[in-house]
Amino acid sequence: MGMIGGGKGALIGAVHRTSADITGDIELVAGAFSSDANASRAFGVDLGLAPNRAYGSFAEMLEREASLPEDERIQCVSIVTPNDSHADAACAALAAGFHVICDKPLAGHLEDALRIEKAVANSGLLFGLTHPYTGHPLAIEAREQIAAGEIGDIRRVTVSYLQDWLSREEDTKASKQAIWRSDPARSGESGAFADIGTHAFHLVEFMTGLNITEVAAELRTVVPGRTIDDDGAAMFHLANGASGVLSASQVCSGALNALRIEIYGDVGSIFWAQESPNSMTIKLRGQPDQVLRPGSNAAYLSELTIAACRTPGGHPKGYLEAFANLYAGFARAVRNYPAHGDTGCASVEDGVAGMRFIRAALISSRNQSAWTRLDGVST
Repeated sequence: MGMIGGGKGALIGAVHRTSADITGDIELVAGAFSSDANASRAFGVDLGLAPNRAYGSFAEMLEREASLPEDERIQCVSIVTPNDSHADAACAALAAGFHVICDKPLAGHLEDALRIEKAVANSGLLFGLTHPYTGHPLAIEAREQIAAGEIGDIRRVTVSYLQDWLSREEDTKASKQAIWRSDPARSGESGAFADIGTHAFHLVEFMTGLNITEVAAELRTVVPGRTIDDDGAAMFHLANGASGVLSASQVCSGALNALRIEIYGDVGSIFWAQESPNSMTIKLRGQPDQVLRPGSNAAYLSELTIAACRTPGGHPKGYLEAFANLYAGFARAVRNYPAHGDTGCASVEDGVAGMRFIRAALISSRNQSAWTRLDGVST
């Protein structure tokens, strides 16, 4: 694997490298980690890369790696840059002949997301988008149980992703992550809704198996001095007519990483929270609550869920392991290419759907919460 972005001080780059390493299937052998060529090369050497494969730019990396013999060059590229450069990096990597796994959201703007989608189609190569919460074993189990009809037909979904790390004015410049996420030129057309709202959006569609079709949203800028949303909520409809509410905010004091989802069917309901990822509650009318816990020896779980567990029950499965499940799936797909199996990640189409959700929410908010269909938004 080669990496674009994720240099010194970049949190998500370290997360991707650690998660890829957990799989035991992926070796980082090349990278362009910074827009500063010297810093990029120095950081690559610090990571233990051969100096001649610690590159000064991603264009240099792609050109030189493509010139190497097939059994020596990188096979895939991990993109962990701010949103504004996802499209250029992804399209260049695909054009150079490399599979791509990219951090979410797909791009800064819907137009760039569509550009990536076209590049994937033209290349015939693999593309995976990392929404790591869907790698948690019990998120997979929720999807399996719902697909099997265990809670009946979906009627309502409530999902929220609340954080407090940007809740104060001084937080805007407190870190590299805060600086670019608060800058529309780097983050793109949305702030909190792009950063964490897309996680909530994708989790709804992943678990229910249903598409969100329209939204009525209010996006706000709460903290003084910002020009991009840091708080918002949207009512939504699912393809089967069910309704829901999605909240995404980075100004909720005391909320650390509070991603929570409740899915109600006509038979029962499912509750799961990312801060307590090793328990999922199923509630059926007139019956005691059932709490499921993950484990490679938990025979009551589906085969897919058990496959996502690396340890027996009672050994907590965390964020990095969930992320690693995505990388493990992507590695299997690369190894089996050109057979197009499941990459274990969200697809480029999922990423475009997330960008349509953002665009529709922005349009709805500007029109004072008018219902806006995702398939009706234009570029």
